[in-house]
Amino acid sequence: MHALSHGSTSTPTTIAVPPALSLPVIEAAFPRRLHPYWPKLQRETRAWLLEKRLMTPEKVEEYADGLCYTDLMAGYYLGAPDEVLQAIADYSAWFFVWDDRHDRDIVHGRPDAWRRLKDLLHNALDRPGDHLGHQDPVVAGLADSVRRLHAFLPDTWNARFARHFHAVIEAYDREFHNRTEGIVPTVEEYLGLRRLTFAHWIWTDLLEPSAGYELPDAVRKNPAYRKPALLSQEFAAWYNDLCSLPKEIAGNEVHNLGISLVTHEGMTLEEAIADVRRRVEECISEFLEAEQEALRFADRLDDGTLGGKEMSAAVRACVGNMRNWFSSVYWFHHESGRYRVDSWDDRSTPPYVDNATEGEK
Repeated sequence: MHALSHGSTSTPTTIAVPPALSLPVIEAAFPRRLHPYWPKLQRETRAWLLEKRLMTPEKVEEYADGLCYTDLMAGYYLGAPDEVLQAIADYSAWFFVWDDRHDRDIVHGRPDAWRRLKDLLHNALDRPGDHLGHQDPVVAGLADSVRRLHAFLPDTWNARFARHFHAVIEAYDREFHNRTEGIVPTVEEYLGLRRLTFAHWIWTDLLEPSAGYELPDAVRKNPAYRKPALLSQEFAAWYNDLCSLPKEIAGNEVHNLGISLVTHEGMTLEEAIADVRRRVEECISEFLEAEQEALRFADRLDDGTLGGKEMSAAVRACVGNMRNWFSSVYWFHHESGRYRVDSWDDRSTPPYVDNATEGEK
């Protein structure tokens, strides 16, 4: 399957999607768009990674654009003010770097280093201003990201974002334990943990500053809104599992839906891949139904008052970006160098990470 995609250059290119990973419904029913700020976004995030020492100049030069981190966010949060999208994109890039640091701490057997980092991240999340100059770039990078994201909506949103991300940090700690001990979670355990390690509610929270509106609990927790939000994230997490399975098998990973299905459900690898793909396709079809109910819900919120009109418009903007997540995630996995294990010298060691075997970054 082929489609035109912008990728990381200004000239559209034709991307070939492997048949096992192709989803014709995404290519047909979920048109891809990029935020008009994207070219500058890419340059600014590259500069931020350098400024915050999150990647070495050599790694940034060789890999940053090809990893397509900014493409992913520019395809998701359409309509966001430029400064909001920039803060989200930098935070997203930080998240990928943190994920790689977590992986390397596991690979190189650094539990004490991981525990120190975990505690520091909790502290930086609660008091970002106190950690902007921290010597560990991962700590300082989170502090800078959180400080900027806190500037857009009221303190109630900031507290919710922090609460959700504290849970993500703890989930990463559970993953650290599982991988260190070689524990493959059951399917149900994995699905619950994956909603946290993929940060489902963080990316959903960030729909609101993109829309310039904090949604009240009664709206966010209404099934008409919550269901499409969850489905968009489940699609992303499970499609990621489908695409990253070769990378994670090569790295002796234990956290992948396919690996849990093989280990606990007695499936062959081929059966597990088919099952994950089935779940992915069901997310898409269920979303298409849930999307319509969410839009009807948005219509009901418009009660003729100015407040009702604004809330309805915000919900519509958020639901529209839930839809954008499908195409953005889909193309990201086929453009980003993050998943091209066949091109790596060592399939278990991504070339874009700091693979130092001693100490910390």
